[in-house]
Parts: sequence; structure tokens; C-alpha cells
Amino acid sequence: MSYLTTQLSLFTLLWLGLRTSVFYLGYSMITVWFSVTGSLFCRLMPYRARYVYLTWWNHMVMFWLRIICGIHCEVSGRENIPAGPFVLLAKHQSQWETFFLQVLRPPIATVLKKELLKVPFFGWGLALLEPIAIDRNNPKQALRHIIDEGQRLIGIGRSVMIFPEGTRTPVGQTGNYARSGATLACKAGVPILPVAHNAGHYWPAKKFLKYPGLIRITIGMPIDTIDGDSRALTETAKQWIENEVARLDAIAMQDRAQ
Repeated sequence: MSYLTTQLSLFTLLWLGLRTSVFYLGYSMITVWFSVTGSLFCRLMPYRARYVYLTWWNHMVMFWLRIICGIHCEVSGRENIPAGPFVLLAKHQSQWETFFLQVLRPPIATVLKKELLKVPFFGWGLALLEPIAIDRNNPKQALRHIIDEGQRLIGIGRSVMIFPEGTRTPVGQTGNYARSGATLACKAGVPILPVAHNAGHYWPAKKFLKYPGLIRITIGMPIDTIDGDSRALTETAKQWIENEVARLDAIAMQDRAQ
């Protein structure tokens, strides 16, 4: 590596660090604003009005990310989104998809760990969206809560979003796919909507820096769950998601190499 390349790499690193710092400054201000105003004024609103207001937080974070960090997105397969409720199963590579998928076709209730609701500001606003909060230390109780609460929410017209790997996985890795999402879809009689993306290349899990580029999202064909087996359906969703993620990851690698 030449001296010039070393200097350029250091400059690029510093530039990315500055842009990311500015992003997080704005991100914090946006989060505090929506959490405080939501807590003060949204509690008495009808759920859908509250959802619309609070998910402007999602839109503003993604807009700020585009402006400051140069991260854009491209969606394929919007026509595959069902008209009625569904159970969305998605790859979990970063934090970005938690913002994007919640406004994909609202309202969507997200299955998440209950500890997130205790985070100051962030958790306050999150709680007002009425997610399905579970205790990961008690898997049996968590599964019962997902099924019971998920069926209730689907029954009143809301979809449910689950990251079947349970936690963010680094690019190139595959976690264990839990069957809870497929089980819920079978019991509620709604389709599974698989979603793949390559957001981990631009907003890496548990990393500070954000990298400019184009996040690609693919929405797959709905998977019918009538008379289905949750184990087989989970495997079907997993195979489609992981194959599509591998394709999108390869494109991201080519983009970043240019």
C-alpha cells in the first residue's frame, strides 16, 4: 500500500466518522422529540393516528441518513405485499431495517425484547406503537405471548413483524431461524411475507461507522400457510431469504469495490 493510499484511507475514515457523528447527533434529537411529544400528546389519540405520528420518526431518521451518510434504498417486490394482515419474516443485519420495515405497510406490530422499552426516550416512543415485547430468558412464555398477542393483533387488522434469527447477524452469517413466526401465521390463517436486504453492508451491526451506498430490499412472494407445517414453512422462508440475501450481498460487495 502506497503512502498516498494510506493517507487517502485515513482521510476517508475520518470523513466517515464525521458524517456518522453528525448523523447520530440528528438521530438523537429526532428521537427525543418524538418520544417526548408522543408521551405527552399521543396517549389519548386513536391508535392509527398515533402510529402515523410516531412513525414519522422512522421517515425522518431514514431521510437524515440519506442526507448525511449518503445511504439510499431500492425496493423490489412491493406488489407482493398482501392487502390484509400477514406475518413478516425478515433478515436482521442492522438497525436500518427496523426503521424501514415498520412503515412498509402499516400498521405493523414488531416482536422485540422487552428491555428495549426501558431505554430512555427511545423506549417511550416504542411502547406507544404497541409492539409484542417478550422475555427472551423465558422462551416458552415468549412463544405463548407471541402466539396469543399476535393472533389478537392480526384479528384487529394489524400485521406482525418478526426477525426469526432473534438478533442481528453479521453479513455472511446465518442464525437459527425460530418457528414462532410460522406458527403464528398458521394459527392466525395469514400468509408469511419473506423479506431480504443487504443493509448490513452500510449500517453494520454493532459498528459505529455508516457507509454510503444503496441498500437493496427484496419482498418475496407471500407463502401460503393454510394447512401448513410450521417447521417446513420456516425452512421455506429461510431458504428464500438466505438465497436472496446472498445475491444482494454479492451486489453490495461489487458496489463497494468500485
